[in-house]
This record gives sequence, structure tokens and C-alpha cells, in this order.
Amino acid sequence: MRTLIIIPAYNEEKNIGDLLHKILETELDNFDILVINDKSLDSTSEICSHFNVKVIDLPCNLGIGGAVQTGYKYARKYGYQIAIQVDGDGQHDPNYLKTIIELLQSKKADMIIGSRYIEKQGFQSSVLRRVGIRYFSKLIKLLIKEKITDPTSGYRGCNSNVIEILSQYYPSDYPEPESIVYLKRNGFKIMEIPVKMNERLGGVSSIRSFRTLYYMIKVSLAIIIDVLRKSPQKEF
Repeated sequence: MRTLIIIPAYNEEKNIGDLLHKILETELDNFDILVINDKSLDSTSEICSHFNVKVIDLPCNLGIGGAVQTGYKYARKYGYQIAIQVDGDGQHDPNYLKTIIELLQSKKADMIIGSRYIEKQGFQSSVLRRVGIRYFSKLIKLLIKEKITDPTSGYRGCNSNVIEILSQYYPSDYPEPESIVYLKRNGFKIMEIPVKMNERLGGVSSIRSFRTLYYMIKVSLAIIIDVLRKSPQKEF
């Protein structure tokens, strides 16, 4: 199966080169790398040009949701059967890519999420973010009756059916928890696997302490409104 590795990146000049080098060193077959440069103000795009990868330079900053959906639209347009999102900050270990691809090929799930909270090894995120993660995990379990231990994880892979639906609709602001609920309402199967994540070496996270409360309120309302809508019909 053709695999597209989607890397949303905003001001990741300190991390993107090392990440690309590690991905290219993995023993993967039939894959391409696509970096979505979300109007970075640093040399992110220039660094990517030194590697044999595809780069889309967005004309304006769309945020994580818009950047990732750009990757899904590209995957759909060019017929990729698997798409895997890897954050540009270097926190996601590329050694798990092969496992994600194998699970998707075996059709055990439509989406695979890398969770740092199954075995609780590696970098566990900041205290405030862990509070938010536990909150969303409980909210999602209440609404869809399924436990997701790491609902904010951006380390996720999906098959062609999920690529199709997310290329048409993807939440724009802090999309990970909301997209989980949306996919479950469409009848897709989601599986988590244990991963170790690294601490960001440079740059600044898009979710900082003073925005945590806004993040939790905004995403909670979006999830609840989505659940209250009439369940969409999956056509796959």
C-alpha cells in the first residue's frame, strides 16, 4: 500500500531536519513524505528543501487543523491508501511507523493512534496538558462509550476510507479529540498502540498554559455539538 507521511510544521527549524533524517532512515517501503509548511517565519521550508521530500508552502497560516487537512486532501488526490500524521516538533518516534502501517494493512482498525499513556514511558507532557488529556479521555468515554487514553495525540495513521472523510471535513482548531468523536459517529474503528514520545527540543508548542482553559472549553463545546447532531451515514 502507498503510504503518505504528513508532517504539519510551523516554525520547526530546530526540529524538522532531524525528524526527516530519522524517517528516511527507517526500513519502510513505498512511502512518501509531505511537509505542510504552515507559513513558518523561520527556515523550516529551506531546511526541508535539502531532503528528497515534498513540501507545500501554505500562503497563510491555517493552524494545525488546516495544515493536516491539506495533507489529507493531497493523499486523497494522489491515491494513497495510508496516511500517517507525524508532528514536526520531533516528539514522535519514527520507529513506530512500521507497526502503524502493518496494523492498517491487516485491517484491524481504520485509524491507529500512538498513545504515550498505555505503558506510560517516555515524555509524558506538561502537568497542565496531562490534566486536559485526562479530561478529554473521560468526556469521550462518556459520549461514545470507548476509552481513548491519549485523545490529543497527533501521532496517528489511517486508511483510505478515513482519508476520504477527513479530506472533506476536519476540525480547524485543536482537531484531535473532536476528530475522534466524528470518526466514531461515522462508524470507524479506532485503535491505540503504546508509543514513547520525546520532549520538544526547540520551538514553542501551539498549546501553552494560558490557553489551556480556552482549549478545553472550545473543544468540549465542539464535541458535544457534534454528538447532538443527527448521526451521519458512512458510505464506504
